[in-house]
Amino acid sequence: MVSSRLVRNCFLAFLFIAGFAAVDGASAQTVREDGQFGPVVRAYLGYLRNEQGVVDDRISRHEVNGSYYRRNSNRIRALRQMAMRIAEDTQNDYLPELEAVAADELGLLFERPPRFGTIRIGDVLHSTFRYLGTVRTGEMFYVFARLDPYEQAELIERTSQNTENAATPATVVPVSGARIVTRARRVSTP
Repeated sequence: MVSSRLVRNCFLAFLFIAGFAAVDGASAQTVREDGQFGPVVRAYLGYLRNEQGVVDDRISRHEVNGSYYRRNSNRIRALRQMAMRIAEDTQNDYLPELEAVAADELGLLFERPPRFGTIRIGDVLHSTFRYLGTVRTGEMFYVFARLDPYEQAELIERTSQNTENAATPATVVPVSGARIVTRARRVSTP
């Protein structure tokens, strides 16, 4: 009796210590990964870790179902991979606002979702999002960067200059015998 109780207690102690070692090893891995980035990127990766903690907590309380948990955990992993890829490629401590959506969620970002056979990485969609590519983390996520207001203004200015330079028909409006040449007005939506 005593020996089986001793064996059981030793086994439980081993599991307890192994669990702490695994958690400590995971946090050490996170510190090593995050240590190569600047404070902005580290803060974003910390935000994603916190988001994963929220999702983990919600599933442990049975507030969400398994498919919700898997999709959001995969989305967080996709955002993390893209953020790290951007930071490593640019060697810059800046990240745009990232959005990761599955194919059936494209309607959340776009009124008329694009067909992905026609867009390329780097294309700007609806003057709002730049397509960054796909990340597969259990399922395929399409990752976009939201353009900041300066990028949007520059894009709109470039687009308006291109349309002004294009051939627009001139109209002739007679005013008391004189001929005044005017261009058609550009109509912009707010």
